[in-house]
Amino acid sequence: MSRIEAVVFDIGRVLIEWHPEEFFDDIMGSTQARKQMFRETAILDMNDRIDMGEPWRETVYALADQFPQYADYIRLWHDRWLDIATPAIDWSVRLKAQLLAKNIPVFALTNFGVGTFEVAQQAYPFLQDFDRIFVSGQLKMMKPYPAFYAVLETETDTNPETLLFTDDRPENLETAHMRGWKTHLFTHPKGLAERLVVEGLLTPQEAELE
Repeated sequence: MSRIEAVVFDIGRVLIEWHPEEFFDDIMGSTQARKQMFRETAILDMNDRIDMGEPWRETVYALADQFPQYADYIRLWHDRWLDIATPAIDWSVRLKAQLLAKNIPVFALTNFGVGTFEVAQQAYPFLQDFDRIFVSGQLKMMKPYPAFYAVLETETDTNPETLLFTDDRPENLETAHMRGWKTHLFTHPKGLAERLVVEGLLTPQEAELE
């Protein structure tokens, strides 16, 4: 069995929170109203298009123009985006820093728009601190499609069997698993910390388990 030589991080819900449902529940004052807006406007599909490289503000505002009854809310996907992508998941951030401190390569494989990722990196400087970053909006390909993973393998010249990938979405991990990567379903930083210790990448002390 190959030893893990590099760790691949998803970003949303692994290193920073991402909670559009909760944000709009609060803004709209009703979960039911939010669900209706999301369903009628297909706003999550809009976000996927941004993650595939469509321009952020223009795409959001164009959708708002299509649904004037929801326009003020839809524009918040641009105007208050950082309130949706907050806060940092501090324990995860420290685990990444510990890996880098031990000269273990750390990569990012993330579904993110070009503009949104620029804003996120400014707000969260630790998102600039990877050995390599692979952003869907820049490459115009996204998880869980295999080509996105293949780019990481090729560009880092890494044996897939030596990669450990953590993501919060099972379908994204399934593609990685099929390519030979080791995977960890992220639900809480403690689980990731424990996995990094099991793999021999961090000590319990470094992982903040003792």
